[in-house]
Amino acid sequence: MRHFGQIAPDVRKRLFHQEPCSFTADAPARLLSAALGATLYSPATRPGLADDILKQSARGLVSMVLCLEDSIDDADVPVGEANLVRQLTDLAKRSPSDLPLLFIRVRTPEQIPDLARRLGPAVRLLSGFVLPKFTEERGMPFLEALSASETASGRRLFAMPVLESPDLLYRESRVQTLEGIFRAVDKYRDRVLALRLGVTDFCSSYGLRRGPDMTAYDVQIVASVIADVVNMLARADGTGFTVTGPVWEYFRVQERMFKPQLRQSPFLEGQAVELRQKLIEHSMDGLLREISLDRANGLLGKTCIHPSHVLPVHALSVVSHEEFSDAQDILRPERCGGGVMRSAYTNKMNEVKPHRAWAERTLLRAEIFGVANEDIGFVELLAAGLSD
Repeated sequence: MRHFGQIAPDVRKRLFHQEPCSFTADAPARLLSAALGATLYSPATRPGLADDILKQSARGLVSMVLCLEDSIDDADVPVGEANLVRQLTDLAKRSPSDLPLLFIRVRTPEQIPDLARRLGPAVRLLSGFVLPKFTEERGMPFLEALSASETASGRRLFAMPVLESPDLLYRESRVQTLEGIFRAVDKYRDRVLALRLGVTDFCSSYGLRRGPDMTAYDVQIVASVIADVVNMLARADGTGFTVTGPVWEYFRVQERMFKPQLRQSPFLEGQAVELRQKLIEHSMDGLLREISLDRANGLLGKTCIHPSHVLPVHALSVVSHEEFSDAQDILRPERCGGGVMRSAYTNKMNEVKPHRAWAERTLLRAEIFGVANEDIGFVELLAAGLSD
């Protein structure tokens, strides 16, 4: 699989200075954790789940969660499990050559070995499990069950804990909860692919729900949790983990309170005025702003609940030619002693030691999502993906 693999080769050549790399579900964890991109959640009860997976893969999806938790009714869990096993077994028999990374979101630790056993040979389609409401006390049984299932199945399985517990939200228990989470995931570091933020659960603890004109960063109680999670769990000193961005809940808005957040000029230059209007009508301007804020705050990838959100997440994950130029300059072997220099674009200072971690992360993102040509911006990337 590869990001933007659904776009024709000649179009990719026009868009990219360096095209996204190809990778498989067996790639190193460091690459996969950064390559998750837009992770689309789907209820496990969907009757055409196997076809849905193939359809979204053909549209450029790289990671998908098949959900047995909050997206389905409590009474539907047995039905969802049976459907999940049936659909993945059917999918395995088709032997598709290019599937997204597939994860199952479970409710209890016991579901992990049970589902792995019931899937039989079809377990090879799985990349792992999503672990809900993760804390040290609650999460350890999930991680132990995953480790045991990996041994029993012979299949490498990753965990993606979801950070959404009220203990993480409340100020008086937050630091202690984060310290416990770190102990748990550090013990199973080789099997924790990424940590996911459950912002909807955070808001529910206070009876809040952000509107389509607001990002998660405009809700101060949520922003403070994100900041502390990044502070304690996503450090660039080798102890941190990939933390993914929160879900965007909207895909069409009937009425707006505030002006659209998308500037007109990039769309005028790209002759894509109609694209701008379409994005605004479907509340994508708020999504695009939140994706930008995710990256500025140290998050990579995003939880998605609608297929239309996938391409914007991927388009804004592509490294610009300017970012790539800066990162390469900072990491030149002759710069290992430090120093400061003017950027090749002559518009900023690049300081080697303080910017090194940023440069390393940028080149990893460049490998996975590609580097745009000098005259290509997110508008052209969006337009190419939508017209494919």
